[in-house]
Amino acid sequence: MNVLIQQAEILASQSSLHQQRKDLLIQDGIITSIADNIDPADHTVINGQGLQVSPGWVDVFSNFADPGYEFKETIETGSAAAAAGGFTDVLIIPNTKPVVDSKSQVEYIRFKSSGLPVNIYPIGSVSKNAEGKDLAEMYDMHASGAIAFGDGLNPIQSAGLLLKALQYVSAIDAVIIQIPDDRTVGANGLMNEGIISTQLGLAGKPIMAEELLIARDIKLARYTNSKIHFTGVTSPKSLEYIRRAKDSGIKVTCSVTPYHLYYTEDDLQQYDTNLKVYPPLRGRQSVNALIDALKDGTIDCIATHHMPHEYDSKVLEFEYAKNGMTGLETCFHLLKMAVPSIEDRRWVELLSTNPRNIFGLPQPVIEEGEVAHLTIFSSRGETTITNQFYSKSKNNPLIDQVVPGKIYGIINGTKSFIKNNNH
Repeated sequence: MNVLIQQAEILASQSSLHQQRKDLLIQDGIITSIADNIDPADHTVINGQGLQVSPGWVDVFSNFADPGYEFKETIETGSAAAAAGGFTDVLIIPNTKPVVDSKSQVEYIRFKSSGLPVNIYPIGSVSKNAEGKDLAEMYDMHASGAIAFGDGLNPIQSAGLLLKALQYVSAIDAVIIQIPDDRTVGANGLMNEGIISTQLGLAGKPIMAEELLIARDIKLARYTNSKIHFTGVTSPKSLEYIRRAKDSGIKVTCSVTPYHLYYTEDDLQQYDTNLKVYPPLRGRQSVNALIDALKDGTIDCIATHHMPHEYDSKVLEFEYAKNGMTGLETCFHLLKMAVPSIEDRRWVELLSTNPRNIFGLPQPVIEEGEVAHLTIFSSRGETTITNQFYSKSKNNPLIDQVVPGKIYGIINGTKSFIKNNNH
């Protein structure tokens, strides 16, 4: 398919055309022409107010639930949701059934996703069955295509096990991904511990549980000289630890979810189970600290924490509802709502450049003759969020809202996903 993108602002710091508005012609997956005005001819034309194009976006932490939980999501529907949200590359967590803790499970995901428009990369489980007891077959998984390791939704509680894993990945230059949460602290917590949790009568989860694990894991990363990535960071104290670790040369990076930048524990007053997430929503002070850290570079990238759930897992009492919301399709909109002051070129760093650097993915170049690996979007447009998601699940608090930003789709070499914005 030949695609003509008309009058798009190019946001690609590695390109000589950075921040210029041009027409781009893509033929058979290659950018064949970039000019002021290209004849539409027989091409599929994409145009719109304030159109922008950047290197393809990357999500570093999503749950595609396949195999084992296909009633929540499949690799195919997860890929469609990612493409509809502007993502060309997604790292998916290993918490499936069976867990991605062996070469065969990695190969299953790589094979099943091979024809899809989105590049899908399995995160290999550090431990067998993601139980945090014995190391999984990390070398075999890496050789089969796992580009990072972590127990996904099960933070590694054993310092000894994580120490071994960090030593292991240093030899293959891979990264350990960890949700920072000491589960022995506030084990039954349903939301952030504080005045609101007391008022609502819900068990609280102290923010200290996050800080304890980050402090420990930074020491382990320093000892092993290995790479660790914290995802879902929410605490101002955690950010302080991470800043100091970076300043001292420790190989630590971190990501934040869009919803932790926008929602606070105050939004739980109506017991909206779509806002029951993990880690839990924090107070306004924490949200402000996250936004400051996003601006000053302490936070390296965005992680959607896309967690699809079927109706029965969310529409019930708050105590029993599952954690998480769908995040891929609404990520950019929520970011624009949370931090409207950040320039679009910074969003491209957070969504594309930085995660590619952290996880060793190729950096696409927007120049004539290069393979097209593009996200097409607009910050100036608006989108009405309906319940017609490309994801199989609809657990999202933004339904029926008009939100800033518009995603047109992606082009990933010879594969593309041009969004029908009436979907």
